[in-house]
Amino acid sequence: MTVTTAPPPAPAPSHRKGRAKGRGKDKAKSPDPIAELAAAHDLTLSGARPTLPRYIAQLWGRRHFVTSYATARMHAQYSQASLGQVWHLMTPLLNAAVYYFIFGIVMHAQRAVPDYIAFLITGVFVWDFIGSCINASTRAVQSNLGLVRALHFPRASLPLSTVVQLFQQLLITMGALVILLLIYGQTPAPSWLLALPTLALMAVFCAGCAMFMARIGAKSPDVSQLMPFILRTWMYASGVMWSIDQMLKTDHLPHWVTMALKLNPAAVYIDLMRFALIDSYSAHQLPPHVWLVALGWALLAGVGGFVFFWKAEEEYGRG
Repeated sequence: MTVTTAPPPAPAPSHRKGRAKGRGKDKAKSPDPIAELAAAHDLTLSGARPTLPRYIAQLWGRRHFVTSYATARMHAQYSQASLGQVWHLMTPLLNAAVYYFIFGIVMHAQRAVPDYIAFLITGVFVWDFIGSCINASTRAVQSNLGLVRALHFPRASLPLSTVVQLFQQLLITMGALVILLLIYGQTPAPSWLLALPTLALMAVFCAGCAMFMARIGAKSPDVSQLMPFILRTWMYASGVMWSIDQMLKTDHLPHWVTMALKLNPAAVYIDLMRFALIDSYSAHQLPPHVWLVALGWALLAGVGGFVFFWKAEEEYGRG
C-alpha cells in the first residue's frame, strides 16, 4: 500500500505584518492634529525667536517701555543718597580730580598737553559713558531674570534701556562739561556742533557693545567680575589721561601697536569730542579718516551686536 504524504502547507502571507508596516507609514505621514489646530488659529511656540524684521518691529513697539524703564532706573539709582541726582555730576568730576592729581601733577602729563584740564575732563566724561555701558550691560539680563521669565517682550529692551539710562546721564554731564570748558578758557565755536554726531555714533557703538556683552553675561555671569579689570586696561590704552599723539612721537612702538592705539574705538570717540570742544586740539592729532573709522565702529558694533543678541533670544531666562 502506498502512503501519500501531503506537502506541508505553504505559509500564509503575512498580511498582519504588511498591515503593521502600512499603519506605521500612515502614522508617520499623518499630520499632527495639535499642530494643525495651532496653525489654523495663528498660534506660535511660546518664547520662539521671531524673524529679524519682526523682532525689530517688536522692539520699536516697546520703545516707550525702554525709555520709561531707563528714566525710572536713573531716578532710583541715587534715591537713597543725600545728594541724590547730583552724583551723576560728582562721579566723573571726582574721577577727573583724581586723575589730574596722579597724571597731571605727579607724572607731569600736563606739560606735553595744552589745555590739559579741558583735555582730561573731556576724556573722563566720554570714557565714563562708554565704560559704564559695557560694564552694566553684562548684568542686564541676569539681574532681571524675574522680569524675563514673567513677561514676554524683546529681551534686547534690557541692554538698550541700560544704554538709554546712561545716555540720559551723559547729556546732563555734558551740560556740566560745557560750563567747565568755558571756565577754563574755551570759547564756543561752530566746531562744537560736531559733538552731536560724535554723541550719536558713540551711542550706537555702545548700544551694540551692550547687547553683545548682555548675551555673554547671560550665559557666563562670571564675566561681570572680570569686566572692571578689562575696562581699566582699555581706559589706559584710550588716552583718557594722556595724549596718544604725543606718546607716539617719543616712543618707537611697532606699527601694529601704533595703529591699534589710533584706531581704538574709545580713543576715536574721545579724540572727536576733544576736537569738537577744545580750541588747541587740532585736526593733525586725529587719526586718518577719523569720521569713517567712527562710523565703521558704530555700524560694526551696532549691527553685529544686535544680530548676535537676537540669535539667542529664545534662550534667555532658561536653564
